[in-house]
Amino acid sequence: MQGTLGSTIALGSLLLISACAKGGQEVQSQQPEKSTPPVKVEQRGRIIGIGGVFFKSANRDQMREWYSKHLGIADKGQGAMLPWREHDDPQKEHVTVWTVFSATSDYIPAGQPLMFNYIVDDMDALLDRLKQEGVKIDAKRMDESYGRFAWIYDLDGNKIELWQPAPAKP
Repeated sequence: MQGTLGSTIALGSLLLISACAKGGQEVQSQQPEKSTPPVKVEQRGRIIGIGGVFFKSANRDQMREWYSKHLGIADKGQGAMLPWREHDDPQKEHVTVWTVFSATSDYIPAGQPLMFNYIVDDMDALLDRLKQEGVKIDAKRMDESYGRFAWIYDLDGNKIELWQPAPAKP
């Protein structure tokens, strides 16, 4: 399964033109009035998109067929590549990888049905900030030709994958 994931991410990274983002963006909560005010994000080390959605199924092949037939998401074993462009800079193309893993895969922790992969603009800056903020960070790192990977955990203990794509080659 590890080879399939590597191939999935590698294939997705081939579609990636750039992983840079400009400017800040306001994030607003859908919570009731008691929630904290919107946060203006301008520093490096932030999420710029969803790089992947990975989930488990006891019926992996049938699940792939269902999504292909009913929603048009075709995953023939290497993940479905969903390309998108940045709103503020349409020349910058990214890809979101959608993949069904077997129910026994250990890439997504046991008891966790899905995992998100977020594209980051500066892995080191983000991890430094998250460490200062007390976020649980996995010591494991992965550096591949298609980018750098790290993992963190949210308050419920859900594993989250962070991906800084390799710079586009001219």
